[in-house]
Amino acid sequence: MPGFHNDHLAKLILRVTCAGLLIMHGSNSLIHGIQHIKEMVRNAGLPEFISYGNLVGEFFAPLFMIVGYKTRIAALLVAFNMLLSILIAHTDIMFMRNDFGGWMIELNIFYMMTAIAVFFAGAGKYSVSRGVGRWD
Repeated sequence: MPGFHNDHLAKLILRVTCAGLLIMHGSNSLIHGIQHIKEMVRNAGLPEFISYGNLVGEFFAPLFMIVGYKTRIAALLVAFNMLLSILIAHTDIMFMRNDFGGWMIELNIFYMMTAIAVFFAGAGKYSVSRGVGRWD
Protein backbone atom coordinates (compact mmCIF):
# COMPACT_ATOMS: atom_id res chain seq x y z
CA MET A 1 0.00 0.00 0.00
CA PRO A 2 1.62 3.28 -1.08
CA GLY A 3 2.49 5.71 1.68
CA PHE A 4 2.71 3.14 4.48
CA HIS A 5 6.17 1.73 3.70
CA ASN A 6 8.73 3.31 6.03
CA ASP A 7 11.70 1.12 6.92
CA HIS A 8 13.24 3.82 9.11
CA LEU A 9 10.11 4.20 11.20
CA ALA A 10 9.90 0.41 11.54
CA LYS A 11 13.51 0.34 12.78
CA LEU A 12 12.75 3.08 15.31
CA ILE A 13 9.69 1.21 16.60
CA LEU A 14 11.66 -2.03 16.86
CA ARG A 15 14.54 -0.33 18.71
CA VAL A 16 12.32 1.56 21.12
CA THR A 17 10.07 -1.43 21.82
CA CYS A 18 12.89 -3.81 22.67
CA ALA A 19 15.12 -1.35 24.50
CA GLY A 20 12.38 0.76 26.04
CA LEU A 21 10.80 -2.24 27.76
CA LEU A 22 14.12 -3.80 28.76
CA ILE A 23 15.56 -0.61 30.24
CA MET A 24 12.87 -0.76 32.92
CA HIS A 25 14.45 -3.98 34.22
CA GLY A 26 17.89 -2.40 34.09
CA SER A 27 16.80 0.75 35.91
CA ASN A 28 15.33 -1.43 38.65
CA SER A 29 18.73 -3.10 39.02
CA LEU A 30 20.41 0.31 39.19
CA ILE A 31 18.02 1.49 41.88
CA HIS A 32 17.79 -1.67 44.00
CA GLY A 33 21.12 -3.32 43.25
CA ILE A 34 22.11 -6.60 41.66
CA GLN A 35 22.62 -8.76 44.74
CA HIS A 36 20.10 -11.34 43.48
CA ILE A 37 21.97 -11.54 40.18
CA LYS A 38 25.29 -11.94 41.97
CA GLU A 39 23.80 -14.87 43.86
CA MET A 40 22.56 -16.57 40.68
CA VAL A 41 25.94 -16.08 39.00
CA ARG A 42 27.75 -17.50 42.03
CA ASN A 43 25.36 -20.47 42.13
CA ALA A 44 26.16 -21.12 38.47
CA GLY A 45 29.83 -21.38 39.43
CA LEU A 46 30.84 -18.19 37.63
CA PRO A 47 32.83 -15.24 38.97
CA GLU A 48 30.63 -12.63 40.65
CA PHE A 49 31.96 -9.71 38.57
CA ILE A 50 30.02 -11.08 35.59
CA SER A 51 26.89 -9.82 37.36
CA TYR A 52 27.75 -6.25 36.39
CA GLY A 53 27.27 -7.26 32.77
CA ASN A 54 23.57 -7.32 33.59
CA LEU A 55 23.63 -3.54 34.02
CA VAL A 56 25.34 -3.21 30.66
CA GLY A 57 22.89 -5.55 28.94
CA GLU A 58 19.71 -4.25 30.58
CA PHE A 59 20.38 -0.55 31.01
CA PHE A 60 23.32 0.93 29.12
CA ALA A 61 23.01 -1.07 25.88
CA PRO A 62 19.24 -0.41 25.70
CA LEU A 63 19.92 3.28 26.27
CA PHE A 64 22.27 3.25 23.26
CA MET A 65 19.65 1.37 21.24
CA ILE A 66 16.94 3.90 22.06
CA VAL A 67 19.00 6.89 20.98
CA GLY A 68 20.48 4.98 18.06
CA TYR A 69 24.19 5.19 18.70
CA LYS A 70 26.40 2.14 18.08
CA THR A 71 23.09 0.36 17.80
CA ARG A 72 24.34 -2.93 16.39
CA ILE A 73 26.90 -3.37 19.18
CA ALA A 74 24.27 -2.48 21.78
CA ALA A 75 21.83 -4.96 20.25
CA LEU A 76 24.44 -7.73 20.38
CA LEU A 77 25.06 -6.96 24.04
CA VAL A 78 21.34 -7.17 24.77
CA ALA A 79 21.00 -10.47 22.89
CA PHE A 80 24.03 -11.94 24.67
CA ASN A 81 22.71 -10.74 28.03
CA MET A 82 19.39 -12.46 27.37
CA LEU A 83 21.13 -15.68 26.34
CA LEU A 84 23.11 -15.63 29.59
CA SER A 85 19.97 -14.90 31.59
CA ILE A 86 18.35 -18.00 30.11
CA LEU A 87 21.41 -20.17 30.72
CA ILE A 88 22.12 -18.87 34.25
CA ALA A 89 18.70 -18.14 35.70
CA HIS A 90 16.14 -20.08 33.71
CA THR A 91 17.51 -23.48 32.72
CA ASP A 92 15.06 -25.17 35.06
CA ILE A 93 12.06 -23.68 33.21
CA MET A 94 13.50 -23.57 29.70
CA PHE A 95 11.12 -26.16 28.30
CA MET A 96 8.09 -25.39 30.44
CA ARG A 97 4.82 -23.57 29.84
CA ASN A 98 3.04 -21.26 32.24
CA ASP A 99 -0.57 -21.70 33.40
CA PHE A 100 -1.82 -19.94 30.27
CA GLY A 101 0.13 -22.05 27.79
CA GLY A 102 2.90 -19.50 27.19
CA TRP A 103 6.56 -20.38 27.16
CA MET A 104 8.12 -19.65 30.55
CA ILE A 105 11.09 -17.90 28.96
CA GLU A 106 9.15 -16.09 26.25
CA LEU A 107 10.07 -12.62 27.56
CA ASN A 108 13.78 -13.45 27.47
CA ILE A 109 13.38 -14.89 23.97
CA PHE A 110 11.42 -11.79 22.89
CA TYR A 111 14.20 -9.46 24.02
CA MET A 112 16.90 -11.67 22.51
CA MET A 113 15.21 -12.06 19.12
CA THR A 114 14.17 -8.41 18.78
CA ALA A 115 17.72 -7.40 19.67
CA ILE A 116 19.01 -9.74 16.95
CA ALA A 117 16.54 -8.14 14.52
CA VAL A 118 17.86 -4.69 15.49
CA PHE A 119 21.40 -5.93 14.92
CA PHE A 120 20.57 -6.96 11.35
CA ALA A 121 18.30 -3.99 10.60
CA GLY A 122 20.51 -1.25 12.03
CA ALA A 123 19.42 2.03 13.57
CA GLY A 124 17.83 3.74 10.60
CA LYS A 125 17.79 7.46 9.94
CA TYR A 126 15.66 8.27 13.02
CA SER A 127 18.65 7.95 15.32
CA VAL A 128 21.57 9.95 16.65
CA SER A 129 23.85 8.29 14.11
CA ARG A 130 21.30 8.78 11.30
CA GLY A 131 21.97 5.10 10.48
CA VAL A 132 25.41 5.91 9.11
CA GLY A 133 28.38 3.78 10.03
CA ARG A 134 29.22 0.13 10.25
CA TRP A 135 27.80 -0.30 13.76
CA ASP A 136 24.66 1.76 13.23
